[in-house]
Amino acid sequence: MEFKEVVASRYSCKKFDGRKVDREQLNSILEAGRLAPTAKNLQEQKIYVVESEEVIAKIDKLTPCRYDAGTVLVVAFDKDNVFTYPGGKRDSGVEDATIVATHMILAAQDVGVDSCWINFFDPELAAKELGLPENEEVLMFLDLGYKAEGAGPLANHNDRKDISDTVTYL
Repeated sequence: MEFKEVVASRYSCKKFDGRKVDREQLNSILEAGRLAPTAKNLQEQKIYVVESEEVIAKIDKLTPCRYDAGTVLVVAFDKDNVFTYPGGKRDSGVEDATIVATHMILAAQDVGVDSCWINFFDPELAAKELGLPENEEVLMFLDLGYKAEGAGPLANHNDRKDISDTVTYL
């Protein structure tokens, strides 16, 4: 698929058929995340692949925004391995994990896997319930799978502001 087609056709699937993602497709998705750029190449991302009913049930208790995907990626980052920007008010953790997640979302679309970014949950509670190390912060859950019959993008999916409304040349 051409890149422009990947980004134009990708949408947040909100109804999956429950099947786990094919291992070859999943490996392609995970590899795209591994290759994503990070500040100073620190690669602080931590990706957890969740497919067991037991752990998926834990995630379901953490958020009402799960859509029956058979595979969930937990995208986290090591808070102790981030680059702190000048001024000391920001670091690279959230943005690097976001870049990694975005690469995986686009890779999923490219290999025929639907996805949905889930961030409606308490990250500290998620890390605790999933038994993650204290130095890791959960950024998001990524539902991955195959759309159920009748699923599709929102009616306004293709509505976009004019580029002049979002871009300014200085």
